[in-house]
Amino acid sequence: QVQLVESGGGLVQTGGSLRLSCAASGSIYSGNAMAWYRQAPGKQRESVARITSGGSTNYADSVKGRFTISRDMAKNTVYLQMNSLKPEDTAVYYCNADLWGRPILSWGPGTQVTVSS
Repeated sequence: QVQLVESGGGLVQTGGSLRLSCAASGSIYSGNAMAWYRQAPGKQRESVARITSGGSTNYADSVKGRFTISRDMAKNTVYLQMNSLKPEDTAVYYCNADLWGRPILSWGPGTQVTVSS
């Protein structure tokens, strides 16, 4: 079964940058979109970025202009470049395959992003 492992999180100050990676154990990018989600304490998980098999991208308004999603098909990896980070970006970040805007694989461990003010 496909396994997802997120990495790259950490503690940064406001205005800093992080680059998250999502490695998949199987070939999941050929026919599926991929998305990054985040969940803060007491809040629902929300989608923040999405990339289709054709390379089209879209972003939540809260991160638009600051985050960039990309992929490397050869490495079976999806990335999330996060710039101009704000305290409200603090959350656990997850990746998943996406079908009609819904995650379809088991969740990985996620990676913690903490932005200090």
